[in-house]
Amino acid sequence: MLNPCDDAFIARLQGLLPEGRLTAPEPRYLEEPRGRWHGLAGVLARPGSVEEVATIIRACADARVGVVPWGGGTGLVGGQVMPEGPAPVLVSLERMAALRGAYPAENALVVEAGMILADVQAEAARIGRLFPLSLASEGSCRIGGNLASNAGGTAVLRYGNARDLCLGLEAVMPDGSIFNGLTRLRKDNEGYDLRHLLIGSEGTLGVITAASLRLFPRPAATVVAMLAVPSPMAALDLLALAQGRLPGMVSSFEIIHRMGFDFLAEVMPEVRAPFDPLPDWLVLVELGLPMGLDAEMAMANLYDAADDAGLVTDGVIATSDAQAAALWQLREMIPEANRRIGAISSHDISLPLSAIPGFVTAAPDALRPLGEFRINCFGHLGDGNLHWNVFPARGANRKVDEALRDKVKATVHDMVHALGGSVAAEHGVGRLKTGDLQRYADPGKLAAMRSIKAALDPQGIMNPGAVLG
Repeated sequence: MLNPCDDAFIARLQGLLPEGRLTAPEPRYLEEPRGRWHGLAGVLARPGSVEEVATIIRACADARVGVVPWGGGTGLVGGQVMPEGPAPVLVSLERMAALRGAYPAENALVVEAGMILADVQAEAARIGRLFPLSLASEGSCRIGGNLASNAGGTAVLRYGNARDLCLGLEAVMPDGSIFNGLTRLRKDNEGYDLRHLLIGSEGTLGVITAASLRLFPRPAATVVAMLAVPSPMAALDLLALAQGRLPGMVSSFEIIHRMGFDFLAEVMPEVRAPFDPLPDWLVLVELGLPMGLDAEMAMANLYDAADDAGLVTDGVIATSDAQAAALWQLREMIPEANRRIGAISSHDISLPLSAIPGFVTAAPDALRPLGEFRINCFGHLGDGNLHWNVFPARGANRKVDEALRDKVKATVHDMVHALGGSVAAEHGVGRLKTGDLQRYADPGKLAAMRSIKAALDPQGIMNPGAVLG
């Protein structure tokens, strides 16, 4: 049983830390982007070093007080807010945002966990390298939270998830001990890999305080195109064609249903659609090429080959950085349009690539007995991650439709699970999907997860209620 972070505990903690490290939490620390929960906290701690983080965690362990790590607050599954229970200590690493080392010859960067993702990208660019993790929230999310949730984004197809971009970690464990694992090695088989255990654990096994990150050479040239395709199956065939013709050079491959542009027209009428009339399906493709290759010519040749194969019906190839940015901006505005329309149920799912066309066709039919809905499907087709979101019909009674949320979610998630997919693709489990984890995860996996949690965090102080509930 956890104890609350009360005045007596705050006074004790205050005596262990430098002045100014503890404050009352502002409202922004207790909110999450979708507005489903309002968190609680006895105090906000903003440590300035790993030793201070260790001091906080050690004190919480001694007093059995919960700890909720807070990165940039951008998570979409409620992992950063604790809505009920004894008030925890909210630990923000925003003071810990330093660059600890840059190693261009090693393609490595060592940064503290509070560094904003866009700043990590900028530090890599400063030494002529690329840190490819890219998210819509990159201007406010922090690298510690990205690693804690194993963030995905738009470049997973080529570079992998956050865990694939991490060489080593520094973290504070639930007993307050410091794990000094900031290795920059590519090969290190000295026993269990605690790095990968902590990545994706969403703060339930420890607090990530710094990371060694893997960098890449910057492509000599990039090109972006938005292409109209007849169907999701044609989009997959186009992906295979692109990877076959340009192996290792396809950086992003996004699919967008026309509903996304219909929503943009409804709530942001100033936004211009790229085609008139709009096709039902579009793909956004980005290529990154080495020196000596003409990027625009490569994309044009890919389009011609796809046209000959009947895989595209129209296309726009960006001929400048500004045009490329404008195409990406269209893609990134769709979530904001979704938010303004208001979904009944949003689904962050992944599927085997070959199962996607069948799912996209069958899922609306499976929902039809529940009512009339609008479905906006978009996402990272290259790695099988779809954002498959269900909205009320225009003019429908929202309260009636929202009462169906659980049935809609169960219908979609049951189909995804039956097809060998995941109901927590890139956003994690947090508090939103703890029931889904219990329902769909392999029993052996769940038992192992509970054993690991009990071994590392026997008092259950780390992010109580997240992931395992």
